[in-house]
Amino acid sequence: MALRASIARLHRPSTPTLKHIPLTPPWLPTSPVRSMATVVPPVMQDLTSRSGPTAMVFMNMGGPSTVADVGPFLSRLFADADLIPLGRLQSYLGPLISRRRTPKIQNQYAAIGGGSPIRKWSEYQSLEMCKLLDARCPESAPHKPYVAFRYADPLTEEMYQRLLDDGFGKSGRAVAFTQYPQYSCSTTGSSLNELWKWRTRLEGKEPEGGGVKWSVIDRWPVHPGLIEAFAKNIEDQLATYPAEVRKDVVLLFSAHSLPMSVVNRGDTYPAEVSATVYAVMQRLRFSNPYRLCWQSQVGPSAWLGAQTQDTVMSYVKKGHTDLVLIPIAFTSDHIETLYELDQEVIHEAHKEGGTGVKRAESLNGSQVFIEALADVAATHLSSGETCSRQMGIRCQGCKSEKCLEQKRFFMNTQRDVEEVIR
Repeated sequence: MALRASIARLHRPSTPTLKHIPLTPPWLPTSPVRSMATVVPPVMQDLTSRSGPTAMVFMNMGGPSTVADVGPFLSRLFADADLIPLGRLQSYLGPLISRRRTPKIQNQYAAIGGGSPIRKWSEYQSLEMCKLLDARCPESAPHKPYVAFRYADPLTEEMYQRLLDDGFGKSGRAVAFTQYPQYSCSTTGSSLNELWKWRTRLEGKEPEGGGVKWSVIDRWPVHPGLIEAFAKNIEDQLATYPAEVRKDVVLLFSAHSLPMSVVNRGDTYPAEVSATVYAVMQRLRFSNPYRLCWQSQVGPSAWLGAQTQDTVMSYVKKGHTDLVLIPIAFTSDHIETLYELDQEVIHEAHKEGGTGVKRAESLNGSQVFIEALADVAATHLSSGETCSRQMGIRCQGCKSEKCLEQKRFFMNTQRDVEEVIR
C-alpha cells in the first residue's frame, strides 16, 4: 500500500447533525422500533445488560492531527514491515526515508488545512454507530466507542490501556472493527498484529480476571449499506452533469495500490476491492462506463496498476473529459482524496482540458454509511463468531510467524465470545 494512503486531510464541510436516525437501514425491510436504551457513562463490566457493556474499537491507519505530528507519524509508518516492507534494512532505511520525506508531507498537510480529519470522522462515526447499536442490540448495550490508530494518536496501546481502565479486562467483550472494508495484510492485518502484540504485553498470556474477550470484524466489502452509501454519492455527483452527457460520464474507482510482491503473495485486497466496485455498478444498473485504478504508488518497485493519475490523463487526451473519481477503499476523507485526487489529479486534468473531471464525496458523515456500520456490527454481535472464515486461512505465500500467531489467537477466542453471549 502506498505512503499517501495513510495520510489524511481536514474535511471541508463541518460535521453534519443527524436530525433523525432510523433504527432500520433503508436497504432492509422495516420492522417495529424498539425503545432507545440508556447510555450508561462509566463502562464497568457488571453494570447493565446480559452481555454488555461492549467496546466497539474502530481500527484504522490514522493520520497526524497537526503539521508537527507528521514526523512521528512517518517514523511509525516506515517502521512497519507489514505496510512498507524494506527487508533486512528496515530499521535503517525506515528512519532515513521518514526524515527525508517529512518536509514534503508537512507542506501537503499545510496545503489542506494543517492536519488529518481521520480522527474527527472516526470518533464521529463510531459514536453515532454506538447510538444505533444501543437501540438495536439492548442485550449487548451499552456500546462504548473507541478508536485505535496504527501510526497516530490514539495509538493501539493507548486504546488498550483505556479498555483496561474502563473495566473490560475482567472478561469484558470488545469488537475490533476494521475501517478498511476490503482486507489486506498491509492494513487490517497490520492493525490486528499490533492489537495482538499489545494484548500480550498489557494482559499477558493468561490474564487475571479473564482478560478482554475479543472478536473481529475483519472485512465487509459488499455489505448492502456500504454499497448504497457509495452509490448515492456517485448519483449525487452525476446529477451535476447536463442530462445529455450524463450517461457517458466515465466512473473511475480509485483505491490505494499495493506492491506486486504483496499481491503475488496472495493478498485478497485486489479481489475484494473489485467485488466492491462490481456491487456498486450493479446497484447503479451499470448506467455508465467504468474502470478500477490504483493510486499512491511510491518508489521504483512494481505496484498494482493502472495508476489513477495516468488513467485520468490518458482518458482526457482521448477526449473523455467527463470523469467522476470515486475513492472506493476509504471510509472518510484524507490526503489521498483531498490532496492527491483534488489538488494533484483533478488539477492536472483541468489544465489539460478535462474540465469535467470531478470527485464523488467521501463517506464521512453519511447517515446511510453510519447505518451500514451499525448493521455490520449488529450482525456480528448476534452471530457468535469471532471473525470471518476468510481470516482463518493465510495468504498462499505468507511466511510471517507474527501473522500466524495473531490468527491463532483470534480464531481461538471463539469459546470466550460464546460465553459472553450466553
